[in-house]
Amino acid sequence: MAPFTVLHVCMGNICRSPMAERLLDRAVRDRSGEPGLVRSVSAGTGGWHEGEEMNPPAARQVRSRRGTPDGFLARKLRGDFIDEADLILTATADQFDYVVALRPDAADRTFVLGEFGRLLAAVDAESLPPASLPDSDGKPEAVHTRGVAIVEAAARLRGSDAPQPGDDLDDPWGRGDQTFQRIGDEIEDTTVPLATLLIP
Repeated sequence: MAPFTVLHVCMGNICRSPMAERLLDRAVRDRSGEPGLVRSVSAGTGGWHEGEEMNPPAARQVRSRRGTPDGFLARKLRGDFIDEADLILTATADQFDYVVALRPDAADRTFVLGEFGRLLAAVDAESLPPASLPDSDGKPEAVHTRGVAIVEAAARLRGSDAPQPGDDLDDPWGRGDQTFQRIGDEIEDTTVPLATLLIP
């Protein structure tokens, strides 16, 4: 079974979504110390930066938070990326609409990042399947099962409510390090609780 896969989506895939990709990866590593329990990837709705490295101020934020930007190359969102993902987190409501237009069946596992962070706080951890099994070889499967249950719980909590304006991540491209630091904080407001709930 493939690991629990989170797809982060923004516009150009050089600022917000790569930061979220690498900061979730670091948060999971902090929790488990094990590689491969969660697959954190990203893409952009536009392809004009395809093949480029992370924007330098975004990379600085990732490094300052003990993540690594190494090896990152931007890519354009495709339908198969959505198909492979157990959870899709978009930077904005517009990008949520873009994902769901590409793959309508992904609506229940697609959230604006800030929206998902709000909903996570209300998920009943006691109702989730365990994240670890006595046999450590089964841990990736257990984390996957727990992750899918978290996504289903968040979708139930959301119901038919639309994202709130404050759920969007501002686009920091072309702005200073202070803006990137704020965006990094807002990303970690969701990625750290997700890793904590996923791997208790």
